[in-house]
Amino acid sequence: MLLGEYFHNIDAKGRIILPSKFRTELGESFIVTKGFDGCLYGYSVEAWKEIEEKIKNLPLVTGKDARNFTRYFFSNATVCDIDSQGRILISSSLREFASLQKEVTIIGVSSRIEFWSKEKWQEYSSNQDADDIAEKMSILGI
Repeated sequence: MLLGEYFHNIDAKGRIILPSKFRTELGESFIVTKGFDGCLYGYSVEAWKEIEEKIKNLPLVTGKDARNFTRYFFSNATVCDIDSQGRILISSSLREFASLQKEVTIIGVSSRIEFWSKEKWQEYSSNQDADDIAEKMSILGI
C-alpha cells in the first residue's frame, strides 16, 4: 500500500528522488501518466495492467467518452526506471502538465502515487473540508 506525503526537489535534468518506501512498492520500473486535478499519477506495472484490463472491458469502449478517456490516460503514459540513486526522470511534457518546477510533493494514495507541484498541493489540501469529507464517508458507510 502506498501511503504518506513526501517533499523532494527536481534537479536540473528533470530527475526526482523517489521515497524509498515507494520504490519498494513500485519496483524498478513503473508507469507515470497525467492524472486529474493537475497532478501526475504513478502506478506499479501490476496496477497499470489491472487498470488497462478494466478499461478494455468497459461497456463503452467504442463510445466517444471512452475513446477520449483512453487517449488521455494512455497516450500520456511513460515508463519510469529508478536509477541506482533512487531517482526517476519525468518527461518534460509531464512536468509541464503538472507545473513541476523545483519543489515537488509526492503522496501515496493507496494503489498509486501522485506528483504535485508544491504550490498546487498546498492549495488543494488547504481547500479540503474535513467535515464535508467525513459526511461523504458516512454516506458511503466508511
